[in-house]
Amino acid sequence: MDGVPHLKMLGIGYKAHGKDWAELEMPFAEQQVADPDYGIIASGAIFALLDNAAGFAVQVARAELIPMATLDLRVDYLRGPAPRATVIGHATCYRLTRQIAFVRGFAHDGDAANPIANMAGTFMFTALPGSPS
Repeated sequence: MDGVPHLKMLGIGYKAHGKDWAELEMPFAEQQVADPDYGIIASGAIFALLDNAAGFAVQVARAELIPMATLDLRVDYLRGPAPRATVIGHATCYRLTRQIAFVRGFAHDGDAANPIANMAGTFMFTALPGSPS
């Protein structure tokens, strides 16, 4: 993750993954704060966390690194994270076609049953399997 400048800047790092899912985490940092009076992480940082968790879930589901682009990513914010909390982004790739991946997930601050946001996304592969990247 250190090789991607905006992930490094936001402090986003690997947490866990399985055959079709991935989790990334973003520890609290002052530079992410939207409202200094409350110490709550900005929604844009949470969006970036979920976008990258979704992309990572697609890569592990394919078991192959292939260039792709985010076609659509919807994030519904349900509540603000707890002040100074680490936020975890969980994403599952639930359908793969030849050119498109479908992902859903959520962000939470320690209790996955009480999410901060829900996410649904669609990704397009920009190179097909077996073709030069």
